[in-house]
Amino acid sequence: MMLCCRVRASRPWLLPWKTQAAAASGTFPGKQSNHPSAALSFDDPSAFRVKSFSELLRALGVFCFCSFPMLVNNCGKLMSISRTLLGRRGLSLLLRPTVYAQFVAGESESEIAQAMRKMSSLGLRAMLAVPIEEDLGESTGEQRYDNNMRTMLECVRISHSNTWSKDPMMQLKLTALLSPELCVKLTTLIAKQPYDLTMVVRAMDGEAICFPGLDEHERAHFLCALRRLNTIAEASVNKVRVLVDAEYTYMNPALSLVTMAMMKKFNRDDAWIWNTYQCYLKESKSLVLEALRLSQDEGFCLGVKLVRGAYMDKERTLAEKEGRPDPVHTSWEDTNESYNACLNIMLDAISQTPERYRIIVASHNEESIRLAGTRIAELGIDKDGGAVCFGQLLGMCDHVSLTLAKEGYAIYKSVPYGSVEDTVPYLVRRAQENRTVLQGIRKERDLLKQEFYRRLWRSS
Repeated sequence: MMLCCRVRASRPWLLPWKTQAAAASGTFPGKQSNHPSAALSFDDPSAFRVKSFSELLRALGVFCFCSFPMLVNNCGKLMSISRTLLGRRGLSLLLRPTVYAQFVAGESESEIAQAMRKMSSLGLRAMLAVPIEEDLGESTGEQRYDNNMRTMLECVRISHSNTWSKDPMMQLKLTALLSPELCVKLTTLIAKQPYDLTMVVRAMDGEAICFPGLDEHERAHFLCALRRLNTIAEASVNKVRVLVDAEYTYMNPALSLVTMAMMKKFNRDDAWIWNTYQCYLKESKSLVLEALRLSQDEGFCLGVKLVRGAYMDKERTLAEKEGRPDPVHTSWEDTNESYNACLNIMLDAISQTPERYRIIVASHNEESIRLAGTRIAELGIDKDGGAVCFGQLLGMCDHVSLTLAKEGYAIYKSVPYGSVEDTVPYLVRRAQENRTVLQGIRKERDLLKQEFYRRLWRSS
């Protein structure tokens, strides 16, 4: 099989894709709009008029808490102490009307549906996220992975069976179905000898493939994991778009291998399986260009979730500990430049063949969102045609989300769901990984305060 059909951990062989030169220069011969829309503005507190008074108070309280780095950095310890002092039930009573209600849709299907109907009435769409994942040392065996698969299948059913979301999406953590330890080993193996995508697809179809470098136990687990993923993909095609999350650099090449194999099998006519690209990584632009080239060579549609990234501190600590170069950009400005470059590459590609490429601009950064809006207008891309959409976390950045919806863009909110017991560890991890976002919510907090005071003055 030719080299272009393979996925490596390092990419020194990256071949130029036909748009690389144009993307690097920021130009592309696409459709041009004679009347590009005015730059998006996210400074109007009236966006929060759709919120009830109690929702305003809750958001203000939670955001004030999140503004203190010491509280965010130690929220895991605080939760543990609270559970000891209050007990499981007491902690649930404390969190359910506050943090849980702010960031989680609910536990039962009826609670989720109620939250989603309200979002839909505001022009927002749901991207359900099951709060299941594993890291090194947390592997729990095939039975747990099979249970996680059933939970994912239920997420597909809930996403598809309700009418509250047009073109539904869901998020998927591969480490809920495939052990992190095997991902790390696969990353090491494919750096030396890349696995062929066709071989991985055959394993998904049930063929007993012998993967070089894996022992019998690892091979058996990998085959089981691929079949679990195949089951989820088969259930979601033509129903729900599955966005595979990126994780740590020590396992991302393995995750991309599996995700690209799923794309090769299931994305023949449309992008049902998507991959995530973390733009705080120095190699992000090369990875996006590589994905475009691979999708063209292999003839599958490419779905891209573009994020800045959430594991910066751990990545840097690991790199220093292992004596290797820091994989993360050295400054926030470099990360922004990386994000905007990748965004431009994808928008340029979409302007040429919108039926083959899709992107979700998953960002809370107003500059990048305004850039996307400007380029969508310049390139003549349909705001709500399906090729481009935006995404933010549930309970955050609502002034951006609601403004985008008002302007006619497709906007998704990442929506975790489940019990307090199941979602609190997930929320704690997200808070610690995204603390730069949480600490940068001053503007949203100030807009909430303006709306809060406006209502007080109106009622006085």
